[in-house]
Parts: sequence; structure tokens; C-alpha cells
Amino acid sequence: MVEDKSKFDMDSEDEDMDDESGFGEMEQSFEDMFENSLRELHAGNVVVGTIVQVNPDSVVVDVGGKSEGVIPLSEFVGALGEEGIKVGDQFDVLIERTENESGLISLSKEKADRQKIWNALEEGAVVDGRIISRIKGGLSVDIGVNAFLPGSQVDLRPVRNLDKMLGETYQFKIIKLNKRRGNIVLSRRVLLEDQRENQRSDTLKTLEEGQVIEGVVKNLTDYGAFIDLGGIDGLLHITDMSWGRVNHPSDILAVGDKINVKVLKFDREKERVSLGLKQIAPDPWLDVEAKYPVGNRITGKVVSLTDYGAFIELEEGVEGLIHVSEMSWTKRIKHPNKVLNIGDDVESVVLALDIPNRRISLGLKQVESNPWEVIGEKFPIGTIIEGQVKNITDFGIFVGVDEGIDGLVHISDLSWTKRIKHPSEIYKKGDLVKAVVLNIDRENERFSLGVKQLTPDPWQSIPTRFAPGTIIRGQVTSVTDFGIFLEVEEGIEGLIHVSEISKEKIDSPKSFAAVGDELEAVVLHVDNVERKIALSIKHLADRKEKAEVDAFLGAQRNATSNFGDLLQGALGKAGTDKDEE
Repeated sequence: MVEDKSKFDMDSEDEDMDDESGFGEMEQSFEDMFENSLRELHAGNVVVGTIVQVNPDSVVVDVGGKSEGVIPLSEFVGALGEEGIKVGDQFDVLIERTENESGLISLSKEKADRQKIWNALEEGAVVDGRIISRIKGGLSVDIGVNAFLPGSQVDLRPVRNLDKMLGETYQFKIIKLNKRRGNIVLSRRVLLEDQRENQRSDTLKTLEEGQVIEGVVKNLTDYGAFIDLGGIDGLLHITDMSWGRVNHPSDILAVGDKINVKVLKFDREKERVSLGLKQIAPDPWLDVEAKYPVGNRITGKVVSLTDYGAFIELEEGVEGLIHVSEMSWTKRIKHPNKVLNIGDDVESVVLALDIPNRRISLGLKQVESNPWEVIGEKFPIGTIIEGQVKNITDFGIFVGVDEGIDGLVHISDLSWTKRIKHPSEIYKKGDLVKAVVLNIDRENERFSLGVKQLTPDPWQSIPTRFAPGTIIRGQVTSVTDFGIFLEVEEGIEGLIHVSEISKEKIDSPKSFAAVGDELEAVVLHVDNVERKIALSIKHLADRKEKAEVDAFLGAQRNATSNFGDLLQGALGKAGTDKDEE
């Protein structure tokens, strides 16, 4: 019994000791919690707070340690909405200040959230962010906290207008992080480069010549467009954009356009890709010969004017040329813009096709009948016409004959006799002129007229009126080293050669006569074909001398004859007298 009692006593003592020991441990735990709570309630710490009261504009939060704080309701409403907050909800809050004058702790949920974000951020991490403003050197991005996106890191290529990105949400990579200073630098370009490299690798595996692939217009130049095929760029040359005329790539494309293109050439080693857009559609020139046969009348639009003609679009990719010489039968067109304007709808005739060289020759004047084909019937050779002088040149005058048709009076056909150095000596523009139709060359479109032909050719009667031996008197019109020109009548001259001036030797014809002098000469010869008259003073002198001799001799003969008659009469009378004796 004693043993049992002692045993019982010992067990009881042990239990009392266990109870005392447990209480001590619990007490120690509460003390540790209190100390920990005090440590957590230091300014700058983030602790768990429980909402104990919701007021109209604030929330009372219990953070333990018999301490409460107040947080503006606006810090909760932004995330949860006013109806989403209720007593008992727990949130992380930041202790800004320990007890203030009212005995409350200054708390902030927003700063706690921000600090949690900062703690979660690390260099190299990929985060979502919204561009909120433009600042010096780049953009400000909200990733939960404000971060800086340099302009050079916005895209693969420099972005000229950063304002258009405001409000947009993208993924960014943190390339610099300084938590102590609160600086974060982002890059979108790094992610795009990685994405592009992955796309490039995939594209290179599948890219083949002849393949039709979708791409995005990346850049435009004067000579073409660069198309992003997915990590690799291809060149779409301006000549491969359309079967028709393209003045500039911007006429049909814009940066950002999605288009289907055909791979024309692919150099895998140099990673160069030549693309075509027009090659996706059939070549319109395959049907040109059937659709536009020679001689057909067609209608098209003027798309370009040059010095030598006008280009007419018959359909997309098919153009023809109206040469300036094919614009009018009669008018001399100096430039196509005198007849046509860009955008005009024009009817023309197909003159020729050159399919290999993709050329179509068109004619505008062929739409109307050729006036040169009927001009001969209207104005037969020999017809006398009257028209205005339209133009004066060194070689003649152009006279208006019919609508758009001018006739040429060559300088040699202005006068039978006058020496005309320039037609302007006689005519001026606008003068009315009568002329005779001499010839019509339909093939070369030439109309020849003559003025002198209105009167008979005086040279036809010259040989009769100025027969050799005829003595004439005229005025000196010119003196040269080889002779003297003498006007025998108006417009007709004869030449006294130096050898026919005098029997005596003279130094020069100029020493014998001057322009304006009147001389007498005898006609030696007339050539009406060459229109030349040969005159001689020397022969005239010989003739006069002979005439004088003949006259003298005649006088002598007459005197002798008279003397003989007298003598014979005297002798006869004497004989008669003698017989009478």
C-alpha cells in the first residue's frame, strides 16, 4: 500500500510538473508572438491586416498587437469595388507610421501592393505593361510600378511617332533593375528580336521559290517595298508590283498592309528573297493579240504624257503608245499635251502589235479619214488657190490651202526674174497670196505651190526679143572680177564677160564701169534653159567701127560713081560736040 501511495504521489507530482511546464511554454509563446508583433509593427514593414470596420470613405484595419489603422477606401475600391469590401477580409498592408496622435497606425494597401510587386521583380523577367505617357527619351510604362522604356527599345526599327503607342499594352523584358533607387528599364525590342529570330528560323525551313506566302509591308522606298515574311525580309520591286503602271509603291501599298506575294528568287546562303505581287495574277499580255487585233478601234485612258507621245491604258497591265506623229493628219503637234490630258478617255486605232516587247502602237488621227487622200480631187494640179501666209522660212512660204493643210511656195517659185535672198523681202505672215497648185505628194504629205506660174515665163520669148546681134542698152546691176551684169529689162540680166568689154587690156571690170552706169552692148547668145544672155561691148565697138568703115567706103563708092557718071557724061558730051563739028 505504501508503495502504491508513493507511486501515486509521484505520478501526481509528475502531472503537476507537466501542467506547470505546459503553462510556462504557452506563456512563453504568447510573449514571443507579442515581441514578433512589435517587430512587425515597425514603419516600412508589410503585415497582414484584417478589416474590422468599413466607413463611407475609409477602412479600419486591425494589424495585431492591439493596434488598428485607417486606410482610405479609395485604395480598395480601385481593385475590388466598394461592394467587394467587407469586415473580416484580410490584406497585406504597409506600415507607414506607428501610432499617431489619435493612437492609430498609418497604413497603406497600395504601397504594400507596390512593394510586393517590387519584391517579385527581377532582371530578365518578362512582364505585361501599359504605356501611359511620353517622357524625355522614351515612354513611361505601368507594370504595377512605373518603369522606363527607352525610345530605342520600343520596336525593331525606330518609331517616329511614339504618341500613337499611348494606351497600348505589350509585353516587356526588364533589362535593368535597381530596387534601391526604384529604377526599372524595359525593352520591347529584345522580345521582338527573339520572336523574329524564332520566326526567321521557321520561315527559312519552309521558304521555297514559287511559293505564295503572306507578308507584312515593312518599309517603302522609291524602287520597291520590303515585306516581312516572318523573321526575314523580302524585296518586292516596283516592276513586280503590278502588270500595270506604278509611279511609286505608295500608290498601291502602305506600311503595315498584309499581302500575299510570290517567291521569285531565294538565295538561301545570303538569305535574299525577291518577291512578286503581279505574278499571282495571270499575265494580261497573253490575250492581247486576240483582244486587240491590228485595225480595231479601242478606247483607253491617258495615263502618261511624254515629249514623243501619250501612253494609253487599255486595261490593267496593258498600255499602248500614240506617237506624236499619229495624233493629227494635218497639224504639227509640238507636244501631246496640246491635244490630250492625263485622265482623258481616248478612242484610237491599233496600228501594230509587238507582243515579245509588250508594245502596242496606236493612232489617234486614224479615227478620222485622211484629208490627204481627197485633197488631190479638191485641188487638182493647175488650180489657182488663195490663202494666208502661215509661216515664212529661209526656203519659202507656207500658205494655208485647206483645214490643217498648208502648201509650200519654194523661194525659187516666187518670181521668174527677181533674185530673192529671203521670202520676207516680199511677204509677211497673214498676207493673202494667190498661187498655182504645182504638185501633191500624198505619201509624204507635201503640197507644192507656185506664185510665178501665175504669169507666163518671160524667158520663153527672150530668144525672139533679144536675138543675137540685137543692140541693147541697160543699167549695170553688178560688177565682178569676171564681168559686168547689165539689166536688159526688169528682172532680166545679161553678162558682159571681161573678155568682151574692150579690145584693149583693162585691169578690172570695176575700172571700166560701176553699178548704176548705163552701157550699150550687143547680144552674142541667149540660153533660155540656163536663163543666160551673153553680151559684148567689144563686138559692139567692132560693129560700129565696121559700120563706120562701110559707111565711109559706101560714101567713097558713091562719090566715085558720081564722078564717073560726071566724067562719062562729060566725055559723052565732048564726043557729041566733036561729031557735030
